[in-house]
Amino acid sequence: MTKYEQIFENNRQWVAEHKANDALFFERLAGGQQPEYLYIGCSDSRVPTNEIMGLGAGEVFVHRNIANLVVNADLNVMSVINYAVRHLQVRHIVVCGHYQCGGVKAAMQSEDLGILNPWLRNIRDVYRLHKEELNLITDEAQRYDRLVELNVQEQCINVIKTAAVQQSYIKDGYPTVHGWVFDIHNGLLKDLKIDFEHILHEIQEIYDLTGQGVKINK
Repeated sequence: MTKYEQIFENNRQWVAEHKANDALFFERLAGGQQPEYLYIGCSDSRVPTNEIMGLGAGEVFVHRNIANLVVNADLNVMSVINYAVRHLQVRHIVVCGHYQCGGVKAAMQSEDLGILNPWLRNIRDVYRLHKEELNLITDEAQRYDRLVELNVQEQCINVIKTAAVQQSYIKDGYPTVHGWVFDIHNGLLKDLKIDFEHILHEIQEIYDLTGQGVKINK
């Protein structure tokens, strides 16, 4: 366990290393940010965003919460998406879950979790939508893993439902939305191959917020 005081020594070493490798590093950081990626992930401390993506400071805009949820009533995540798309003009939005997610597992327990109940109910809603598939998986660990993947898929759909994403994609051709899962057992990222254009086309009848209809070329 790292002592509190050690954090500041670690920080000084980090600064020194970056200055030694690139004298203008912090000058560029101070000049602003132009990340191509918005990453929406879980708060779990075992998933270090920049490290698993191999990206440095200023290259990824990050939002994290328990179980990587995108809830339309959550002004925090909605503000992040709006700012990332309309102002930073990110090209890619990634929703990244991870296996062994405590939030997903907690949501499937038959117990009162207090203030977490309304938040984790969003995961229970994902289970309800996919219960036929999930109930066929007899191995509990495999069922949780599949729920992690389905939760990422549903949160990607929630991202695509937002006005900022729809309007920017029609106008500029970006951002595109991706679903990933981080495998804690081996450190690898799994691309769930979310079909962004197909989903956008499927939801346009009800969730079209462009004012002109979403036209997708197949």
